[in-house]
Amino acid sequence: MTAPAAPADDRRPVRVVLADDQPLVRAALQMVITEADDLEVVGEAGNGEEAVRLAADLKPDVVVMDIRMPGTDGIEATRLITRATDATRIVVLTTFDDDDYVYGALRAGASGFLVKDMALDEILAAVRVVAAGDGLIAPSVTGRLIKEFADRPAAAPPPRDVSGITEREREVLTLVGGGLSNSEIAERLTISVATAKTYVTRLLSKLDARDRVQLVIIAYETGLVAPPR
Repeated sequence: MTAPAAPADDRRPVRVVLADDQPLVRAALQMVITEADDLEVVGEAGNGEEAVRLAADLKPDVVVMDIRMPGTDGIEATRLITRATDATRIVVLTTFDDDDYVYGALRAGASGFLVKDMALDEILAAVRVVAAGDGLIAPSVTGRLIKEFADRPAAAPPPRDVSGITEREREVLTLVGGGLSNSEIAERLTISVATAKTYVTRLLSKLDARDRVQLVIIAYETGLVAPPR
């Protein structure tokens, strides 16, 4: 099993590559990131091919990736980067109302999915969360993710095998799939937050999941959480 990506070194800023075909979007993100002491932009790409090259050359902690770009799109670029390394994590940032690719981006290995109408400080917070090794989906995207599962054809890839997890771990996975945080899981199951976190860590290991976002996907794929129809 591939070891999970290590959190960014606390002694240096999180190194970020911006990949977006709109210079104004990159400029806005560059400006706000420059003002943050714990983040720095180390490269910019105007398309997916450039993003893949910069990720290989610069080895950033996080790539903030647009989906719709000329040539190699953000989904394919995400797939290529995450196949090559676990050290670089992807935050997909897109115009939500125009894109039908939430599930595809997460399946390609993205650790976060955000929308461009979010406040810039929320986007920066998401970059920090993903750099630290966790996953994040904007609340407004969750419904879209559920819809993707509801609309998937019968010929979808086989779901992940969860036969090796305990009944309690299955309960925790179901709650993760429902969007509950560790503290909410602890309250629901009457356990400590530390114990809830331990269960989530075990699930990540047993299911070979990259982060919490992939646990959500697995919960839906295996039917532990049913999308509304």
